[in-house]
Amino acid sequence: MTSTKPAGSDPAPRPKRRTFSPEYKLRIVAEYDAAPKNEKGAVLRRERLYHSHVKEWRAARDAGALEKLVDKRTSPARPKKSAAEAENEKLRRQVERLEKELARNKAALEVMGKASALLEMISEGAD
Repeated sequence: MTSTKPAGSDPAPRPKRRTFSPEYKLRIVAEYDAAPKNEKGAVLRRERLYHSHVKEWRAARDAGALEKLVDKRTSPARPKKSAAEAENEKLRRQVERLEKELARNKAALEVMGKASALLEMISEGAD
């Protein structure tokens, strides 16, 4: 059986991820903590949240990290670096990698030279 819809058409737009401000998170944690035991679920349902949200936000608040209450996945993106800055950073990483590789190769050559000298001494002593 074949579908009559074109393959590329999506009937519903992709949902947007919700974002929560630090103030909202603090307000909800305080409201949840102040609610009587039998009304805590009502707070979560009203706000369409999970208990895991409240646990995570409370832990961040208790750690004194208000800035950690900002969700890095949904917060505005960091300003983009200029092309020159990005290229410089890429080249710095490449230089670091090549310097490590060079140091490793120099050490290997030194070991091989010493081994070669040792083998020559041994072969001369055997003659």
